[in-house]
Amino acid sequence: MTMNGQGSARKAGSLLLLMMSNLLFCQNVQPLSICPGGDCQTPLPELFDRVVMLSHYIHTLYTDMFVEFDKLYVQDRDFIAKAISDCPTSSLATPEDKEQALKIPPEVLLNLILSLVHSWNDPLYQLITGIGGIHEAPETIVSRAKEIEEQNKRLLEGVEKIISQAYPEAKGNEIYFVWSQVPSLQGVDEESKDLAFYNNIRCLRRDSHKVDNYLKFLRCQIVHKNNC
Repeated sequence: MTMNGQGSARKAGSLLLLMMSNLLFCQNVQPLSICPGGDCQTPLPELFDRVVMLSHYIHTLYTDMFVEFDKLYVQDRDFIAKAISDCPTSSLATPEDKEQALKIPPEVLLNLILSLVHSWNDPLYQLITGIGGIHEAPETIVSRAKEIEEQNKRLLEGVEKIISQAYPEAKGNEIYFVWSQVPSLQGVDEESKDLAFYNNIRCLRRDSHKVDNYLKFLRCQIVHKNNC
């Protein structure tokens, strides 16, 4: 396949993903509640299933935002070269693969997940409040950012419930990390605003992918005793 053909295939795949996710989003297809009916005594295996489903849903929303922004604003612009090489949370020592994750006690990895999810609060707030400065910003991006903000609260609740059930002695040991290097979305230059939004959503998407993988690994390790 030629380079042009590969590029067209990637664009077509991204567009198909966006169309499918728009349909699910508009139909309000969401994971099950962490505490159905207010009952938070959910068994650990079921709790893990709900949290994993929720984290995957959040990562999908981040991916949808990234794909849509890329489709609308990044084409024919040298965003990739200008994007920051590191994300604000890069200073956190996070495992890059399953082998590295195996070397970390599960309770430590769970608290690391809490640190990452807590760190999303500020950049999400900036996205929601600063999107008005992006020219012709579609409502779907704003809606997804608000949906992620709401679902993050549920994800934090679920991870905290897992720690309380499986490792109560480790509760409250997470690192309080502040995403202090959030690129400003309040700049006067239009391209600078677009680039700041791109950098933010790229880093949020990267971190949500890590959280999703960590939770799936922990479910396999804790619930299924690595039999998966």
